[in-house]
Amino acid sequence: MKTISDQKQPSTHREDKPLVLVETAFLASTASLIWFINYYFPMGPLLKVFFPIPIALLYLRWGNRASWMGATVSGLLLSVLMGPTRSILFVIPFALMGVMLGAVWKRGGNWLISIGLGSLLGSIGFFFRLWLLSILLGQDLWIYLTTQVTELVEWGFVKLGLLAQPSLLLIQLMALIMVLVNNIIYLFVVHLVALLLLDRIGNSIPRPPKWVQILLDYD
Repeated sequence: MKTISDQKQPSTHREDKPLVLVETAFLASTASLIWFINYYFPMGPLLKVFFPIPIALLYLRWGNRASWMGATVSGLLLSVLMGPTRSILFVIPFALMGVMLGAVWKRGGNWLISIGLGSLLGSIGFFFRLWLLSILLGQDLWIYLTTQVTELVEWGFVKLGLLAQPSLLLIQLMALIMVLVNNIIYLFVVHLVALLLLDRIGNSIPRPPKWVQILLDYD
């Protein structure tokens, strides 16, 4: 038989429920605010590295459902504040990236896995953004991108003393590599920021490779 004190004692799940909702709303609002401020008052890469971290923190603290709720709420909030187009540019890839990073970190995945998956998702997000903006502007921005890459490759050929004309396939391949490398660098910096920030608030992520620990003098 249950005692009277046992009957009055609420379950841990019920106690946590309001806290989950409050933290989900707070971190979703934080993610939205960071995107909002960076959009109207761009500070270079300073704020951009924080885009996926609040959603990833939700996964670390409360799991899958809370992180998806946070991603959805942040998207809806930005849709109200800035319109659906700008909202979806945050959701794809940064909100989804936050969920993915949180899932890998929660399971103890190493940095190679999380950076690799994040870079792939970031590259998909880049081309999605390129496609969406091309539709909205009525111009093919991929042509503009390949033109810029062509000039860079031709400059490289001249410096190397090559007289050959770069092919279209080479140009497009170089563009893909540049997008991927840019995302790898971005995800690496996100991991460094998350390592230093989340450790301080008691939600650690997997330890970095040994060479990073030596470089940062970080245990």
